Amino acid sequence: MQEWMFGQPGSTPYSGTWLQHTLNSSYRVFGGFIIAAVIGVTLGCLIGWFRLVSDLLDPIIQMMRPIPITSWVPFAVIFFGIRDASAFFLIALGAFFPIVVNTAAGVAGTPKLLIRAARMLGIRRYMILPRVVIPSAMPFIFTGLRLGIGLAWVLVIVAEMLAVKSGLGFVMWDSYYFLRMDIIIGAMLSVGVLGFLSDLAIRLIGRWVLRWSHGL
Repeated sequence: MQEWMFGQPGSTPYSGTWLQHTLNSSYRVFGGFIIAAVIGVTLGCLIGWFRLVSDLLDPIIQMMRPIPITSWVPFAVIFFGIRDASAFFLIALGAFFPIVVNTAAGVAGTPKLLIRAARMLGIRRYMILPRVVIPSAMPFIFTGLRLGIGLAWVLVIVAEMLAVKSGLGFVMWDSYYFLRMDIIIGAMLSVGVLGFLSDLAIRLIGRWVLRWSHGL
């Protein structure tokens, strides 16, 4: 494992390749996660706030949510090929569901008393969602984001094992054929640490965004 992380590149197939594989995995995780976060938060707000949108989209989301992400791998490979786009698709799809469900729950659960108070204070109807409802739903949104980033690190391993030829997941699968258990364990620990740091970053951002609520 030390050779993989700190060795001279080129001396052996794995020597000194840890940083490059880690950067490749991180790029795919955050690329897919950002796509999932933008789409998931946007649709979650619409589903939670507008009954018509909820009636149209929520059943579709609930039907798709139990489908294993691995079953989408053939479609990803056929449409996007063996490259980063396949990983982005699989990661974004998997991370999307916890984000959209938690966001919709937070928006729909906004206290009616809070909305009535905003109307009494003169806030116009079209401004209630961005100025009242979304701030109220922020704890749910950040919970969904934390679940989404955790799933993104799980799914990057799946994507790199099956649909991409680089990254920590690819190293795990490739080193299995050579019985390099030290490399496999090193890749597992790397994913665990990176997942923890990603979650910590979202928690810190959430704490900063929700700093107004700490005094309540």
